[in-house]
Amino acid sequence: MGDRQKKTELFDQIARVGKAVGNGKRLELLDLLVQGERSVEKLAAAADLGLTTASAHLQVLRQAGLVTTRREGTKIYYNVAGLDVIRLYEQLRAVATDRVADVRRARDDYLGLDPTAPVDQTAETSREELLAKAADGRVTVIDVRPREEYEFAHVPGARSLPLDELAERLGDLPEDQEVVAYCRGAYCVLAYEAVNLLHDQGVPARRLQDGMLEWHLSGLPVENGQAA
Repeated sequence: MGDRQKKTELFDQIARVGKAVGNGKRLELLDLLVQGERSVEKLAAAADLGLTTASAHLQVLRQAGLVTTRREGTKIYYNVAGLDVIRLYEQLRAVATDRVADVRRARDDYLGLDPTAPVDQTAETSREELLAKAADGRVTVIDVRPREEYEFAHVPGARSLPLDELAERLGDLPEDQEVVAYCRGAYCVLAYEAVNLLHDQGVPARRLQDGMLEWHLSGLPVENGQAA
């Protein structure tokens, strides 16, 4: 039968991970860290949190073994602890979306989607189609995330064109190729906004169906370093 007290202790310890991800802001911090290492200050600013609050949330994630830290001078940098943590986050998101209607409504509202409209297959492209076109030089791939995320890891051959710079850098895009934009993942609004901006300027563009999170999980190659 086993020892009841020891069994309870086992499940209580497992539950520490569940408690760590049982907070929207901590999930948002994980979502950011999937894109690459960041300082506490950068995470706080990106998640619209005070520094003390962000530090407290990050400590909970660290104590549950979901993130790691390193110190550089006076700054502390955080990163996800491993690919298994990225998978956990993606699965949690997928189960929530499949099982909770409010999640689907919130997602559609955030991304500006109309769930009653027919799916526009021409608005997006799959990873497989993107790889085939990129190999033949038939598409220009742009990464519209903040530059520091691009430098940490990006789709091979992609150009860094952060969304807040895109309108001023349209001249950097070739006139004779389709553009595919991608960002953090399937629930990232940046690529949607980038494609809308490009369409308004008469630039043929589509978005990747998902983003870097799913690219990582698929085991596809990535590049890192600064944009040329």
